[in-house]
Amino acid sequence: MTPAIDHVVLTVRDLPGMAGFYRDALGLAPLGGDGGTARLGAGSRTLLELRRDPAARPRDPRQAGLFHTAFLLPDRAALARWLRHAADNGIRLSGASDHGVSEALYLEDPEGNGIEIYRDRPESDWSRDGGRIAMFTRRLDLDSLLSAADGAWRGAPEGSTVGHVHLQVGDLDRADEFFAGDLGLARTFDAAGGAWYGWNGYHHHLAGNTWNSLGAGMRGPATAGLAEVVIHDPRRAGETVADPWGTPFRFVQAEVPPPPR
Repeated sequence: MTPAIDHVVLTVRDLPGMAGFYRDALGLAPLGGDGGTARLGAGSRTLLELRRDPAARPRDPRQAGLFHTAFLLPDRAALARWLRHAADNGIRLSGASDHGVSEALYLEDPEGNGIEIYRDRPESDWSRDGGRIAMFTRRLDLDSLLSAADGAWRGAPEGSTVGHVHLQVGDLDRADEFFAGDLGLARTFDAAGGAWYGWNGYHHHLAGNTWNSLGAGMRGPATAGLAEVVIHDPRRAGETVADPWGTPFRFVQAEVPPPPR
């Protein structure tokens, strides 16, 4: 089975406030937890785990760590419904882009963690050159997207996943050794200060950039933000490896595996 992102774990300073944001703004359903953790997702599948540490240092945007967690919705209509929900509820976007392979909306959570909400175009529409996939960043036609809404937003629909995770790294060469070597990803796209990687021909499951974090060292302990990336891969279940900046990547055999590509 092809590896895929199972879920993302964040260390948060305000657990009730952050859980409420992901529930109300993004429509992730509460799936359990305790006084120190909260799990949220779509259907019965956990996409995000929040771990409480009120003493954690606030996230430093210049550090290595999370650039954004990208939640992939099943279709364009679902993305349009979420955009309408955001507009109706005053949810502030930080960006909206057409990437050729996808349509994407961007925002931040209350503690500064980046979020992307997106839908993929059909793979038949992607432009490939061998293992490379052409991507770009152009202005997204929000009016066109809104026209695809077919009803009210009722929360993240069944089939929503964490499509990819984009990281801030200190050095692209060291990141490449980790992504391609330790994680077995193929490099699919390059741009100034960034590189994108995927398994099994996907445009990207992981990416790294140095736009804010060039030269960053190891992340300090007890810092809010990305705690670990959990990867569904039964062949490596039980393993954990860390990137050069200290972020753990843990492999699991998920109870609810991600849908096939």
